[in-house]
Amino acid sequence: MSVTQPCTENHVPIRISKSPKNEMMRLQFIGRYSRAALWTTLVASGSVATAFAPVSVCAPNGMASTAFSSVPLSLVASNPTVNNIASFEDVDAAITEENPLRVMIAGAGVGGLALAKSLSKNPKVRVTVLERTDKFKRFGGPIQLASNALQVINEMDEDIYNNIMAKFTFTGDKENGIKDGIRDDWYAKFDLAGPAESRNMPYTGVIERPDLQQIYLDSIPEGVVQNGDAVARYEANGNGYGVKAIMESGNIMEGDVLLGADGIWSSVRASMRNEPVRGDGSGVSYSGYTVFAGELDYDSFDNGQVGYKVYIGPGQYFVITDIGKGRYQWYAFLARPPGSAAREEKPDGSSVYLQNVFEGWSNDIHHILVATKENEIEQRDLYDRPPSVIQSWTKGNVALLGDSVHAMMPNLGQGGCQAIEDAYVLAQELDSIRSRDEIESRLKAYTGRRLIRSAVVQGLSRFASDIIIRGFDTPAKIVVKDGLKLENFNYAGIVTKMLQPILPIFFSIQFNFLYDGWRNDFAIDLNAAFRFALVGGLIIIISAGIFEESALFAGLGLGGLFGVEGFEAMFTKFSDFISL
Repeated sequence: MSVTQPCTENHVPIRISKSPKNEMMRLQFIGRYSRAALWTTLVASGSVATAFAPVSVCAPNGMASTAFSSVPLSLVASNPTVNNIASFEDVDAAITEENPLRVMIAGAGVGGLALAKSLSKNPKVRVTVLERTDKFKRFGGPIQLASNALQVINEMDEDIYNNIMAKFTFTGDKENGIKDGIRDDWYAKFDLAGPAESRNMPYTGVIERPDLQQIYLDSIPEGVVQNGDAVARYEANGNGYGVKAIMESGNIMEGDVLLGADGIWSSVRASMRNEPVRGDGSGVSYSGYTVFAGELDYDSFDNGQVGYKVYIGPGQYFVITDIGKGRYQWYAFLARPPGSAAREEKPDGSSVYLQNVFEGWSNDIHHILVATKENEIEQRDLYDRPPSVIQSWTKGNVALLGDSVHAMMPNLGQGGCQAIEDAYVLAQELDSIRSRDEIESRLKAYTGRRLIRSAVVQGLSRFASDIIIRGFDTPAKIVVKDGLKLENFNYAGIVTKMLQPILPIFFSIQFNFLYDGWRNDFAIDLNAAFRFALVGGLIIIISAGIFEESALFAGLGLGGLFGVEGFEAMFTKFSDFISL
């Protein structure tokens, strides 16, 4: 959980429209963003295989770090001359301690380091991590490690797990959920403890990202992590074994396997797919959201009782989470165009700006904003990628992991967790190789085990962002005190109220799915597929106008009922009736 970067458009105070037609027009924008995400999740879970949490927004390329002495760049198996690209070392197929599997990992983020630590224990593997930064510095805030990731870490290396626990803050054993941002009432709670306890798994929680990285760095043999140069592209041997990583400096590294753990702007992915690293054609898209984040010492009234709270309301939301030792982190998610921070004026600073944006919202939000100093606030635009269910994760002896292949929105706090699951599966596949002739098939097996599960998590993460910002509003409420009153009785308010009893069920399915499948033994989780399809389908029906699915229902002769006009008519008639 940490942040940096941009947002714009002059702030327009939030007003609750009493016109159902205007509400429906506003909410229909969600269809353009989240319909694909939810359908991808449901289809992936049902045919090819199988929301809200504290957020972890990574530093560039997934990095965020610690003080660690730089290791001079050295080469794996070739001389630092670009003229050697076409010539490869002649190696035998058999993998032995004398002729080890040479694995290059581009990027020293959480996924890359977890994989390097595991592979470094195998005497038949020689692993090298290639990291751009010339020296690790202490940078970045907390990262969430959910129960599934903690279970994987414990399975991979018990010492690493114990060192993490020594610096860990549990949130999953406390109250967590969504609150009405205006009224400050609990809207829906997440049961994170139950699914973990029933499986004898550790509770979800947070650790400072630099601490996590330092734990891995201290445990990896000296010389494995090589700083000061990054992979720019690669060349594969078309007539034998080997792949060469061409570094930004012009140096060349040769190995048997290249694994791209170099973040959302991955050079390895760009080289594999012959696409640009950034911009059009890169496959990376702006999510439509900017996020402000603050981290501070804070005396919260519910410290020790509540892990995190997500305050919902029209067009935006706010998250407050306990990160341990009297420190808290908060996030403000706003729908804004990309690069808006550079254009939107904040003469009184980000704290005052956000106090104005969240005017009329819970006092909890304003209290923590007032307590936050300007140098404790950062802003960043959020980018993600659609699930890579069509494009391959591998090509020959090269494979992708983490954000390079499945960058996701931070709402489920699963970005780092899924990278750790990638590392776990890759380590299993690579450790079992006995011949270089097996490399390509083992990398494809890794893809087969990880593709659907990660795609579902990506879809859920994007859907969570879209529906909470573009779909949720202050829930409709009938108040009988001092006479009958209707609060926020508009289209969005009614839909938000209708979803209230359904979301806890959806959350339960979601967390059970995450905690059940951490071993990645099966490509298809049929049980989770059925449950996602059933409850997710119900959410689509209730939100039919929002998701612009009236065309689907029209094909069934139900367009008048489930389309915009149908909901508007039902809303008007119900309002007239209740006003009698």
